[in-house]
Amino acid sequence: MASKGDKGKALADDHAEIAIVERLSDIPRDDWNALLEPADSPFLDWDWLAAMEESKSATRATGWAPCHVVVRVGPARRLAAACPLYLKSHSQGEFVFDHGWADAAERAGIRYFPKLVAGVPFTPHSGRRFLVAPGHDRAAMLRTLGRAIVQLCADNKLSSVHVNFCADDEAAALGELGFLERLGYQYHWRNTGFATFDDYLAQLKSKRRYAVRHERGALDEQGLIVRALAGDEIPDALFGPMFKIYLSTLEKLYWGRQYLTREFFGLMRDNFKRHLCFVCAYRGRELVAGTFNVEKAGVLYGRYWGAFEDVKYLHFNVCYYAAIEHCIARGNQRFEPGAGGEYKWLRGFDPALTRSMHYLAHAGLGKAVGNFLTHERREVRAWIAEGHERSQLKPPPPSNVESE
Repeated sequence: MASKGDKGKALADDHAEIAIVERLSDIPRDDWNALLEPADSPFLDWDWLAAMEESKSATRATGWAPCHVVVRVGPARRLAAACPLYLKSHSQGEFVFDHGWADAAERAGIRYFPKLVAGVPFTPHSGRRFLVAPGHDRAAMLRTLGRAIVQLCADNKLSSVHVNFCADDEAAALGELGFLERLGYQYHWRNTGFATFDDYLAQLKSKRRYAVRHERGALDEQGLIVRALAGDEIPDALFGPMFKIYLSTLEKLYWGRQYLTREFFGLMRDNFKRHLCFVCAYRGRELVAGTFNVEKAGVLYGRYWGAFEDVKYLHFNVCYYAAIEHCIARGNQRFEPGAGGEYKWLRGFDPALTRSMHYLAHAGLGKAVGNFLTHERREVRAWIAEGHERSQLKPPPPSNVESE
């Protein structure tokens, strides 16, 4: 990708430059990770993003051409800021669905692809997309990175830039640069001080509590046991079967697409086990089902589910109940099981707001998309309010501690 107007552009410091890096492996691991904050998700870690590229899961051939934006400062050209960025030739694996925009552009004779997407491939989690090293003015760097990706779009005559699942301060900065805000929602479970799984059950409304108990008990009749294995508890030999489990779901869905390769699972085994949690269902020693989860800073992220057998209620038990039990045991404060699914809301996962920002180079297309987003934002906010009002969780009991 051409980077004219970016590479070598001066910032406030005469020794600063903006550049495009097409392989994360060209950025030293420690330099990239030094940009991260303790609360950042594990998906921003160098090991995760590099594994996407090295395993050929997110590459130009799969429609995810890396073109990461970096800001270097000083005579030593130290890394001061960065944004994981990809040139996309399709809209798959993003979870911020713009297929309708692409169709409308095509009907109007506007070339929609390729486009730029800032975010983490195949991973619908909210978090920072503009990473800034300690000691630098974050607000200034947000504007710098925002202008850089808009200029990159213009220089390469691209249709659009999409910053998916971004942080609130990033959304505000990008809004000032002409980006359009898109709101969405996911269903998150929050730990309100549960000491046991029974505490979580007690907070569910009676109808849902009965249903969860019934679904949990169904596994006993099938002779299945569910176990959560985290970090070094995960045997190396389990990664091969977990890749097969990942494929099993795709094979059952006619719209399923394989994003991850076997090599990705191998790199996770070698370099990322510290952040992994596999929840597996066994019949004796036989692996029947499992989920690939990622964990950091008090948050569990559910990702890939699969099963070799169709067993009633197995999905709910492995994906949600055992994961909740694991979160309570570990003291995790939040569980994000991924995109979609009102069935999560029925089990005490309340809607949580997500934000994405979108820059459309074509004025007419931008106006049409902006009108759509205005209406969509009202609907999203209305459902989030209703979802909380009708939550399947009872309000927590009032505190017995009197204010002084």
